[in-house]
Amino acid sequence: MATQSNQPQSIHEFTVKDVKGNDVNLGIYKGKVLLIVNVASQCGLTTSNYTELAQLYEKYKNQGLEILAFPCNQFGSQEPGTNEEIQQFACTRFKAEYPIFDKVEVNGSNTAPIYKYLKSAKGSLFGDNIKWNFSKFLVDKEGNVVDRYAPTTSPLSIEKDIKKFLEKA
Repeated sequence: MATQSNQPQSIHEFTVKDVKGNDVNLGIYKGKVLLIVNVASQCGLTTSNYTELAQLYEKYKNQGLEILAFPCNQFGSQEPGTNEEIQQFACTRFKAEYPIFDKVEVNGSNTAPIYKYLKSAKGSLFGDNIKWNFSKFLVDKEGNVVDRYAPTTSPLSIEKDIKKFLEKA
């Protein structure tokens, strides 16, 4: 039987692939507040979310906010592009300066380990599965998942929560 100690205790214990296929140890984000989002380029929520994520990042990046974007093509095939195309789209059209990672699956048998952890740490009212593009997880400076937001929750509407965790010592 698996013991509790085998389970990751923090988001900082994960290594993920960046958009270029390089390993990124999320331990580099210790001491930062993270907003982790599954993104898509062709969703009805794309323009508002990418625009507001860029605004939040610009306003709080120097205070310790990092946004980690994980492209996902599981909802209506709305992220069909290659990693290069996704990065070009986000960075050119929406001036995304935050890290964009390798395309992942957030539900099903091939769920990325980081998303298994996020969902187990913060299930939603409607079960653990991610419901759509732009689901958001807020992670504190110690790597604990502290909140989860629906795809329709605008990034700017959670600014007060982000500020609260940025201000904690």
